[in-house]
Amino acid sequence: MAEHKVHHKKSSSMAITAVASVVFLVIGIGIGYVLFTPAATVIEKSSVGNQVVDFINDNIVQEGTAATLGSVEEENGLLKITATYQGSEANIYSTTDGSMIFLSQPIPTDTPVEKPEPTTPAPTSVPKSDKPEVELFVMSHCPYGTQAEKGILPAVRELGDKIDFKLRFVYYAMHPNAGEVEEQLAQYCIQKEQPDLFLDYLACFLKDSDSARCLEETGVDTDMLATCYAAADEEFDITANLEDTESWLSERFPLFNTDKTLNEKYGVGSSPTLIINGAKSNAGRSSASYLAGICAAFNNPPAECETELSAQSPGPGFGYDSVAAATAAGCAV
Repeated sequence: MAEHKVHHKKSSSMAITAVASVVFLVIGIGIGYVLFTPAATVIEKSSVGNQVVDFINDNIVQEGTAATLGSVEEENGLLKITATYQGSEANIYSTTDGSMIFLSQPIPTDTPVEKPEPTTPAPTSVPKSDKPEVELFVMSHCPYGTQAEKGILPAVRELGDKIDFKLRFVYYAMHPNAGEVEEQLAQYCIQKEQPDLFLDYLACFLKDSDSARCLEETGVDTDMLATCYAAADEEFDITANLEDTESWLSERFPLFNTDKTLNEKYGVGSSPTLIINGAKSNAGRSSASYLAGICAAFNNPPAECETELSAQSPGPGFGYDSVAAATAAGCAV
């Protein structure tokens, strides 16, 4: 399997503090990245979990506090370790042998970590318009891309045709073994040719990534989809790039060029990236935050902007049964 990196870009709002809601997702700080690497020697999962939590307590969390181990399971070639810190649960990612956990860079567990000071994120501003153009760039199987999609969907549905919303794709795929390339091409076509069904399909897919079930449940015309799929595959060299490993970004990630021009225009390199009226926005990941970020781009905000949506960020990955602390984590080289 190709080696994968998932960067969690540092967010000044995510320093380790005593505030549990801000402290802990993927070790709750500013957040670096998850690195998908070939597994080293696999040892007892619970032992690795304890090792990682011990390392966090010794090197990362606020002095006088401690995280406790919950569950440990394998996910995409890593161990996903659920831990509790000051009443909040979060997922930590580790190599299967516990030798690396992942923050803003891969951190060997035999290396001391400098604890960051609490900071406040700088606000971003975007140009205003009568009908904001909202573009969310993701990778379909990036856990933080799916988190952003789950967060933004209620805001997009609430605003309806008062905004121009498009789901876009980052120019490379980090999870090809999970079917990411094929799924993104399918989503590209559904959005392009059957837009009235797209949000329903996406919401269904985010539940458990069962695309076949979602195509059937949402009534997507699969003949139309197949025709578009073949044409887009040829136009953007999707399969050709997937099979040509020499063309892969960093020799690990196949190119995915349906939105290449826009990636270049906006300087997109990670999933998720939110663009509003042509400018990057730091809104998210809760539905309330996305709604506020989009509504700030209206010349005259509509009544829908007064709607109260959830201020709790959804959990990363697939499924709607988890929540998370605020995070700026993402998948990137």
